[in-house]
Amino acid sequence: MKNNAAAVLFASDEDSHLNDLTIHRTTASLPFGGRYRLIDFVLSNLVHANITKIGIITRNNYNSLMDHIRQGRDWNLNRKNSGISVYPPFVFNAAHEVYKGKIEALYMLRGFLMNSNEEYVVISNTNIAFNIDFDEVEKFHEEKGADITMLTYTTADITSRKLLVTTDKNKRITDIRFPVASDTGKQLCNLNIYYVKKDLLISLIDNAYAHGAYDFEKDILRAGLDELYVMSYEVDNYVAVIDRIPTYFKSSMDLLNPEVREDLFYNHSTILTKVKDSVPTKYKEGANVHNSLIADGCEIDGTVENSVLFRSVKVGKGAVIRNSIIMENGIIMENAQLDYTITDKDCIIQSGRRLSGYESYPMVVVKGKVI
Repeated sequence: MKNNAAAVLFASDEDSHLNDLTIHRTTASLPFGGRYRLIDFVLSNLVHANITKIGIITRNNYNSLMDHIRQGRDWNLNRKNSGISVYPPFVFNAAHEVYKGKIEALYMLRGFLMNSNEEYVVISNTNIAFNIDFDEVEKFHEEKGADITMLTYTTADITSRKLLVTTDKNKRITDIRFPVASDTGKQLCNLNIYYVKKDLLISLIDNAYAHGAYDFEKDILRAGLDELYVMSYEVDNYVAVIDRIPTYFKSSMDLLNPEVREDLFYNHSTILTKVKDSVPTKYKEGANVHNSLIADGCEIDGTVENSVLFRSVKVGKGAVIRNSIIMENGIIMENAQLDYTITDKDCIIQSGRRLSGYESYPMVVVKGKVI
């Protein structure tokens, strides 16, 4: 089935909230799960639904994203008439300010939308680890006669930036709002993924931009709930929204559960990523590994428990890594000890050093740091 949609992806919308992990990269290219980047999830979901015309909007630090995506070959997107287009930051004025919100960015992408032959547009953030069937989303959208379909999910992780969603019995959205103190327990929340008819989207964006609006959720969705038929498509399998350091850590630790891995990586389709040729991991005489996710190319001569190791990590003799995430090419030298720690790519933890954070807020070592 050819899904009749193009897609616009926002690569950078959560950069400022992920602190040290997005100094050198966009949120979209944040490493996740040992060998993936966050953008792999939405790209794979789109490609498996034959949505192959994809525009990616960046804000800054997009070199690592370009290196990861290249021409899109690993997602079968290196095509003559569609494929991936990456758009650098749009400058709006003499102060070189980039877009403030989705409305401004989508207005600048008007040419991409106008030149698309597809009837619908998927709009999505890229900080979401999920596995869904967009064919089912299109089917739901058409059966409900929706103007806009918002993907939603139920979570107890309620922060001030979450948008809570209220629906009627037919799943029509009747209210969108920020949480208040009384909003406890699990709530239905906006997933920041939308399915909308292209012509309607262009009309809404043109009108909002002409009136100086820039917030898509507030100025188009919430303001238009009475006139627009906005429907909620609830994603009921595993979803991880990576919007700050604690959620990145928790979602990574969730992957140690085999049921979560199966649901996330193989539920509707396989998650694709950039292919790298790596040798198998080498477990030396001193290796003691328990309940951990270990990528290819590692060398382990110490203890690793409840942790995620990316490609080509070296763990020295007597080193102990617990409840931690070690990104690609990390070197943990002899007798070092790490607990509730995230080390970015190319970090070196020297012999005998001890690093410890908290489960609620792990310690982060920035890319290339030697400690």
